[in-house]
Amino acid sequence: MLLAVYILPLRRINWGKIAWMPAETVTVTGEARSAVSNQIASFSAGVDAVDANKETAIKEVNDKLRAMIEAVKRFGISENDVKTQNLSVYQEEESYWDDGVQKSRKGQWRVSNSVEVTLREVADTSGLVDLLTSSGANNVYGPNLRLNDTSEAEKGLFDAAMDSAREKAELIAKAAERELGKVISVSEGGVSSEVYPLMYRDGMGGGGAPIEGGSTTVSKSLTVIFELK
Repeated sequence: MLLAVYILPLRRINWGKIAWMPAETVTVTGEARSAVSNQIASFSAGVDAVDANKETAIKEVNDKLRAMIEAVKRFGISENDVKTQNLSVYQEEESYWDDGVQKSRKGQWRVSNSVEVTLREVADTSGLVDLLTSSGANNVYGPNLRLNDTSEAEKGLFDAAMDSAREKAELIAKAAERELGKVISVSEGGVSSEVYPLMYRDGMGGGGAPIEGGSTTVSKSLTVIFELK
C-alpha cells in the first residue's frame, strides 16, 4: 500500500469537489387579528381669550384653565394624566388706511392654552365630555380612543399567525407537487392597530351625545421560511 502511494501520481488525480446544496424553501407571511375593547380616551381641551390688554387676556385664560383642571381632578382624573399641550401668546396686526396709504398697527392680544386629559375609564367618556365643555373650555378635541397595552392581545395572536403561515405554505407546496418540511426561520412583524378619528366639539355646552368606547383591531404578522421536500 505504501509502495502504491509512492508510485501512483495521486497528486494528478482530480478528486472533484464536495459542496453543500442550499435547501429549497418557501417564504410566507402569516397574519392574525383580534378586536380588543379600547382602554383609554384622551382629549385636548383649550381656553382662548382676546383683549387689548395682554395681562388681562393672560389672566382670563389662566383663571378658566385652572378652574377646568380642578374640575377634571374632582372628576377623578389623576394629576399625572393632565399635561400642558400648547401655550400661545401673540399680538395681532391690524391694517388701516391713512390718506390712501395702507398701514399696520398693533392690535388685540390673543392668548390660548390647552391641556391633554387622559381618561382611563372609557365608560366615563360622555361624562368627561360634558364636564370639559361646561367648565370654561372654548374648544375640545376628542376622544382619541386607544389601547393602553397590546401585550396581552398579542399573546394569543402568535399561534394564529403561525397557523396562517403554515396553511399558506402547504398550499404552495401542494401546487408545486412537493411536501412541506421543517421551519427554517421565523421573523416577527410589527403590531398594528386601527386609528380612530378625533371628534371635534367647539364652544358647545354639556348634554352631548353618548360616546361608545368601541374596540381597536390589533394584528400580528410572522414571516416564516419552510423547507420544501
